[in-house]
Amino acid sequence: MIYLDNSATSFPKPKEVQKALNEVFTKYGANPGRSGHSFSLTSALKVNEIREDLASFFNVSRPEKVIFTSGCTEALNLAILGSVQEGGHVICSVNDHNSVLRPLFELKAKGVIDITVVEPENSARLTSKDIEKHIKLNTYMVCVNHISNVDGMEAELEAIGELCAQHCIYFLVDGAQSAGHAKLDMQKQHIDFLAIAPHKGLYALQGVGVLCYSPKVKLLPIKFGGTGTDSINVRQPLEAPEAFESGTIATPAIISLGAGLKFVKEHFEEIVSKLDDLTTYLNYELRNIEGVKVYTHPDNANGVLSFNIKDLPSTEVTSLLDSKYKICARSGLHCAPLKHKFNSTTYQGSVRLSLSYFSTFTEISKTLKAIKEIAKS
Repeated sequence: MIYLDNSATSFPKPKEVQKALNEVFTKYGANPGRSGHSFSLTSALKVNEIREDLASFFNVSRPEKVIFTSGCTEALNLAILGSVQEGGHVICSVNDHNSVLRPLFELKAKGVIDITVVEPENSARLTSKDIEKHIKLNTYMVCVNHISNVDGMEAELEAIGELCAQHCIYFLVDGAQSAGHAKLDMQKQHIDFLAIAPHKGLYALQGVGVLCYSPKVKLLPIKFGGTGTDSINVRQPLEAPEAFESGTIATPAIISLGAGLKFVKEHFEEIVSKLDDLTTYLNYELRNIEGVKVYTHPDNANGVLSFNIKDLPSTEVTSLLDSKYKICARSGLHCAPLKHKFNSTTYQGSVRLSLSYFSTFTEISKTLKAIKEIAKS
């Protein structure tokens, strides 16, 4: 099997992650923060250690500003719904995933906010100029997908972050496709909200997400329940991080995240270089296959590449790749309808190949051979 669906979830996981999971069943099996016995405290201390590691890696101001959620979708919903300003204006882009679009358009449908959806003028980047011309007096948030999950288009984070800081606007970054193999520095890039999908580029298990936020943000909970603190109070406590982590957190997934993060830190430069080389090679060779249209700009060599073969439905192509060649790829609209409208692929969808540190040159060569055969037939 050749696995090229790492934008959905990474596979395989590093052996360090697998080892950490084994320790869950012997060392970290208790519910952290819910009991006073030593077994529970051991789990709680490990979770806090991972929280601190994440804060250091993404340059978050304080560890308590790192929130564990059920996934990146909940992290984005918490950022959007927990900081909403009634009567305000939010800027997003065609690159955004439905995890951003749906909460925003839900708020718009209820008459709470207004939205502007930006289309990039540059085929390679979403720039600060794309954003700046849409800022209004009541704009309070800009939402940016760092790396598009459809075609890998990147956003110029630092320039957009500086623009937002100048206008005192919240800057929300969807780092689902970039965390682990692209530079993310909350303070340098003026990021106010950073949402992460650890099961992708950080090689963690599914079932945990992360939202990091800055001290200037006023964030309110969007779910309510037990926090293990101030239990006599029937109102939700507001102290972070407990205010945003109601219920039992996904300790096994968080433990795997800690191990995945350590792996990424040790191999970061190698990961970036490998994804760049393999994506560039794949993009170049695909463009030389007759009948193949590539949607990913050559400058965006970040492990995400999108294409179609003639007028074949993308689902048919991935079905052939799977059944005949044992290659795992993704097809369809990738939960990003505005991006496909922008790329004129709403009807056909597109085939997405997404790489990881464990992808190899041999696998890419075999995939290219398979695509050539499909295109010829």
